[in-house]
Amino acid sequence: MSSNTPLSITIATRESRLALWQAEHVKARLEALGHRVTLLGMTTLGDQILDRSLSKVGGKGLFVKELELALEDGRADIAVHSLKDVPMELPPGFALACVMEREDPRDAWVSPHCAGLADLPPNAVVGTSSLRRSVLLRASLDALGRTDVRIEPLRGNLDTRLRKLDEGGYHAIVLAAAGLKRLGLGERVRAIFEPEASLPAAGQGALGIEIRADRQDLIDALAPLVHQPTWWRVAAERQVSRALGGSCSVPLAAYADWNAEGALHLRGAWGDPDGQKPLIQREAAARVQSLTEAEALGQTVAEALMAAGAGGPTA
Repeated sequence: MSSNTPLSITIATRESRLALWQAEHVKARLEALGHRVTLLGMTTLGDQILDRSLSKVGGKGLFVKELELALEDGRADIAVHSLKDVPMELPPGFALACVMEREDPRDAWVSPHCAGLADLPPNAVVGTSSLRRSVLLRASLDALGRTDVRIEPLRGNLDTRLRKLDEGGYHAIVLAAAGLKRLGLGERVRAIFEPEASLPAAGQGALGIEIRADRQDLIDALAPLVHQPTWWRVAAERQVSRALGGSCSVPLAAYADWNAEGALHLRGAWGDPDGQKPLIQREAAARVQSLTEAEALGQTVAEALMAAGAGGPTA
């Protein structure tokens, strides 16, 4: 079937405000190409379990499993995900058909009173849902001699996290800049962490579209939405995570971008979940013209991290 043939496409999406924005964004892009698109809103297990960290209840797959079931039984044709929430290995029969152009991949500091880490009052509380952010924040706080600052879990959708901050439960929270910008909440950002200070998660800021692997018609229809440079970047990042058994129980960061010479520069960081080992960081660069080459770069950085002591039983 030609990519010019209009299709009737149902998008499976979580029902949080950010997830619906993402699905509506894809819907508008597909409708502009002539397709007929409807949304199927769903509540995932990850949305329902808010009293425990993701690492303790099954990891990122909790946000995608129900959507995959809708694809499997034909209730939906595609699922739109924040790529950082997509497990590194998809179940048999499913495929990542499209990666769209990336929004800001960095972490954002959100606080009504504190301009940054150095401004936190004694015994302050900083909230985050991410082990990766916790480890990177701890390293930065230790460098400032701020062992008094507590890093506490923060679950819930973006609006819920902001409400918990506004109610005084935290002095500051750290969120993905992309979500705040997509929802028009950029004014809530007090500061942006450059990758050198808080290396992003693999795929952060990018949208991925999942399908059943046998739907060539959808692969063709989604082709105009693909942003190949972003896909190469996130493929390298996700390979680091894949090689190290990346999950919510492993504090792992990976971030790739193009350098001045036109090569893909990839940095990876691994933290010990138990806090017994120092943060391990490695980087490499290569010219990349395919997903295979991007993943090879990711494997190079992963192996360098492992050679330096990253990984182990918990990875």
